[in-house]
Amino acid sequence: MKLFYKIICALIIPFHFLSLNAQTVIESTGAHDAAIDYARLGNIDTLINGYVNRGWVPGVVALIVKDGKVIQNKAYGYSNVASKKPMEPNSIFRIASQTKAIVSTAVLMLYDQGKISLFDPVSKYLPGFKNQKVMDKFNAADTTYTTVAAKRPVTIKDLLTHSSGIDYPGIGTEEMKAIYAKANIPSGLGVVSENLVDEMNKLGGLPLAFQPGTQWRYGLSVDVLGAVVEVVSKTSLEDFLRKNILDPLGMNDTWFNLPQSKASRLTSVYTEDSLKRVIPWSKNNFGVDPDYPLARKHYFSGGAGLSSTAMDYAVFLQMIMNGGIYNGKRILSKRVVQMMLHNQLDFPFNGTNYFGLGFEIVSDKGSADHSRNEGSFDWGGFFGTTYWADPKEHLIVLFMTQQTPNSHGDLEQKFEQILYGSLE
Repeated sequence: MKLFYKIICALIIPFHFLSLNAQTVIESTGAHDAAIDYARLGNIDTLINGYVNRGWVPGVVALIVKDGKVIQNKAYGYSNVASKKPMEPNSIFRIASQTKAIVSTAVLMLYDQGKISLFDPVSKYLPGFKNQKVMDKFNAADTTYTTVAAKRPVTIKDLLTHSSGIDYPGIGTEEMKAIYAKANIPSGLGVVSENLVDEMNKLGGLPLAFQPGTQWRYGLSVDVLGAVVEVVSKTSLEDFLRKNILDPLGMNDTWFNLPQSKASRLTSVYTEDSLKRVIPWSKNNFGVDPDYPLARKHYFSGGAGLSSTAMDYAVFLQMIMNGGIYNGKRILSKRVVQMMLHNQLDFPFNGTNYFGLGFEIVSDKGSADHSRNEGSFDWGGFFGTTYWADPKEHLIVLFMTQQTPNSHGDLEQKFEQILYGSLE
């Protein structure tokens, strides 16, 4: 019996150890992977080209990494339809809310360093958040409202999990949009000249939509975290990310202020008209100038400001999959990564899945209805970018477009179904 136990341990423990401490570096070798049925995987080309040829989506980049090897890194359609400029695998996209996971990582680096606690009140760093109120009654006629006292302060953890009570300008609830508009609270997209810390302190003086920690509500929480990073680090969010995450990981195509030398690789962005025809994005859409990545900004939106490539973001996700390390560079502790990928709420955030410290986490229930395995983590961006990582399959996927809204939004789901159908 003892011999049997030793044999089992010898077989299991090394694999368990590797799964926790693997330092996988993404290889773009194009080597054949026996775990993939390439004939089935080829159906992705037919699917995406069909959408492009019907004019339902201008262009797509689809990147698939399996066991640290690039299985597919392909571009489809056009980066710019008018000029017929082809999409390229290294095209640069406005990743919008995909910024959130990177900034959440910056916050957790400060946690690793003992400079902040998850349960610190935000007012410790941003005094505008002292003595917060929660909206009670709202009068739509004149946008006045009454409030009650918050039962407890908003914490760093509330911000990381979007349970702070902070909403979004532009895309939030009607009540909160009106309150934020009257106070000129920026959404983060395309903002150039304001000061992040000043604007987030101003936000702190406005009412919360609900008592902290009681609901999940998408909003400016990670923009507030960006301001916390600036206060604690005594540097700009741009400089902190560059020095501590982007440069160490070799993410040389990820920027708040995209260098002019990379401008030719920035994709055009599109929307739909009233007849659901794809048309170029104009400055009137949400008040966002599509050229904002090229503007010289000193307002760095922690929730929406970055532009990047599929491969750059895959490296970031591989670091998370590796337990916080990539190519010998330790970004986060192994334990903090485990916390990021652990459910942090007492309720499913969308009725099905969980939310960790910066990511949606697929639950057992969520995995029953979709291809991604339980424990997969994901999110996306306003302009049509999305990502997920599936630790069970050692899989990282980036599906990048630049169009919102997209009435043919089933493309990503069909892509996912074909991909998982090709796994042996």
